[in-house]
Amino acid sequence: MFSFSRTDNGIMGTWWWTVDRVMLFSFLIIVGIGVLMAVAATPMVAHHLGVERFFFLKKHLTYMAPALLLMFFISTFDNSSIKKLSLFLFFASLLLMILTFFMGTEIKGARRWISIFSLSLQPSEFMKPALVVITAWMFAEERKNSEFRGRFIAAIFLLISVFLLLLQPDIGMTVLITGIWFAQWFLNGLSMILVLTVIILAVCGFILAYLFLPHVTTRIDRFLDPSAGDHYQINRSLEAFANGGLFGVGPGEGVIKKHLPDAHADFVFAVLGEEFGFFVCAFVVFLIGFIVIYGMIKALKDNDLFNLLASVGLLSQFGLQSFINIASTLHLIPTKGMTLPLISYGGSSLLAISISVGMILALGKRKNIHYEKE
Repeated sequence: MFSFSRTDNGIMGTWWWTVDRVMLFSFLIIVGIGVLMAVAATPMVAHHLGVERFFFLKKHLTYMAPALLLMFFISTFDNSSIKKLSLFLFFASLLLMILTFFMGTEIKGARRWISIFSLSLQPSEFMKPALVVITAWMFAEERKNSEFRGRFIAAIFLLISVFLLLLQPDIGMTVLITGIWFAQWFLNGLSMILVLTVIILAVCGFILAYLFLPHVTTRIDRFLDPSAGDHYQINRSLEAFANGGLFGVGPGEGVIKKHLPDAHADFVFAVLGEEFGFFVCAFVVFLIGFIVIYGMIKALKDNDLFNLLASVGLLSQFGLQSFINIASTLHLIPTKGMTLPLISYGGSSLLAISISVGMILALGKRKNIHYEKE
């Protein structure tokens, strides 16, 4: 086990004594669970696709190394560097999202993926954390200078993002980023009249999506009416939890993953439930909840408005994405193809979440540290 002296002013020494190690190790535990699930869930998917048994596991571990390096590298940033990174990330993602309409791969009626140097990326995943930080930045700047139109600029960034997401289409991602944007606005100071207006608009938007977007209509109808449509994946998922019981059937002993095409991605929580049981699933939910609540309590104590809004936004993103994945797997909400952060297989998602985690750790670092003389 390495150790650093408090007098060490190098990058590693400064990072070690300023980073929130509770948050750091909590995230690393989730990363470890992700590797365990890649071992458990991906070989069967590889078998179905006719590739080498550990093909997806090797790819997951290949993505893991740069993801952890990215997480560490970004966690050393100061606020100015995080803002610059977010601007670059946003416009790069924007360009790639536009290119997906011309060069992207269509999967299940949606065009969200693009291949770059044999690497398949979902650009919107990288746009999410960038938009959160830019929104916090614009709101904080307007608070400092009332003549600066921060809310207007932040709204333009949001509208551009929503427009491109709806063209893909990706309703789930649209709802996620819009909800977090308004949560940041609420924390920044939002009148109750505007809160009610936003709620009414959200309800109207939901009704319009149900009436005019066929895939939204289908998913909601399937959720509300068990006899409507195909429930194969969700039925297998619920069967997995029933098989697992309290303690699970044992690592590698699950059978439902043989019948779930997305066992390594959208339904990885079901594999966890069958093989490791209720208590391990509860621990994962507790750990995710702990990270979100602990991080938000810490952020609310920060006097820097940018830190507060950016941290709460990024933590909300992490928590909501986790909730959507787990709730979909348990049939508590209509199914939505969204990965479980740091646990589901997927290079694009893993790299994007690592950027978010790096930002969370950077924003949560101790700002003032007193070194002890030896």
